[in-house]
Amino acid sequence: MGKTTMNISMRKKDKIVFVDTSAHFALANIKDVDHKAAERLLHKLATKRVTMVVTNFIIAETYTLMLRKIGRGRAVEYIESLCETSEVVRVSEDDEKKAWEIILQSEDKDFSYVDATSFL
Repeated sequence: MGKTTMNISMRKKDKIVFVDTSAHFALANIKDVDHKAAERLLHKLATKRVTMVVTNFIIAETYTLMLRKIGRGRAVEYIESLCETSEVVRVSEDDEKKAWEIILQSEDKDFSYVDATSFL
């Protein structure tokens, strides 16, 4: 697989950062090409007291990727820590409908379902 692209969106005013699966995987996997960068970013966010936000779908996607690539033990350990240190936003049924509309309207993009729910 190619280089991981970490998607981290931050609104400075609110001191909130949304962290997607690729960033979590890079942080958890010492063999990932972006692991050191993810560690530096996490340290920077922690010193600025930024709230990390994830969705329940990101948690599910992250767990599945880690389970397959680095094993159950590390996946469970990481997800438990993630849930303790991040704000978890639940994707609602309405959010899912809106995400599906994004997918249908974005014919030129190959957004995953999880990515589309993250845009809301």
